[in-house]
Amino acid sequence: MTVLTARPPPTAPTAKPSDYPPLRLSVKPPGPPSGLLGGAWWPRSRDLARELPALTDLLDPLWGRITRVTVNPTHWPVVPRKVTVNGRVVKVSWFRDEQDPHQLMLRSYHVGRWDLLIIPPEIGAEAAGRLMAAACDPRIVRTGNALIADELDRHPAVPPEADPPGRTQAEAWEAEGGAMAAPVGTADGGR
Repeated sequence: MTVLTARPPPTAPTAKPSDYPPLRLSVKPPGPPSGLLGGAWWPRSRDLARELPALTDLLDPLWGRITRVTVNPTHWPVVPRKVTVNGRVVKVSWFRDEQDPHQLMLRSYHVGRWDLLIIPPEIGAEAAGRLMAAACDPRIVRTGNALIADELDRHPAVPPEADPPGRTQAEAWEAEGGAMAAPVGTADGGR
């Protein structure tokens, strides 16, 4: 397994601000294709427009110029139609039914097609490490969905901490972006 955590060489222009953290990516070593996945990517957020340029910029020298990316929109709030990488455009498309929600498909001129496991940004480092290793293991022939499900079955996620004492359910809802309905008979139409 090859783990890439560095930025491209300083001579190559980067698509991200210099303060953006290095990518969390592992790819299978060169050799005959095996398994369903070519590696794993652990983005830092669900902001595809921010995450994709750095990924494609780093993979271009390895796999040839990335021209198209396909995702399932289930875990991405916004899927841009295109992203700019070093002055060129990479097309982005999505398929809800045909694309595994935990996989990213990349197409390039030289290599053809690569599929990466997308590790959810909120997952812990230990789980991400196990998932990266599994995605790069040529003996494991599993989809992204299956790898994530296996990980969650073996190592259930720690439940989020309860709301702070004294915080009502309505306050938690409002703090997390929910909108409370106005009381009946108010100026907004009596909802």
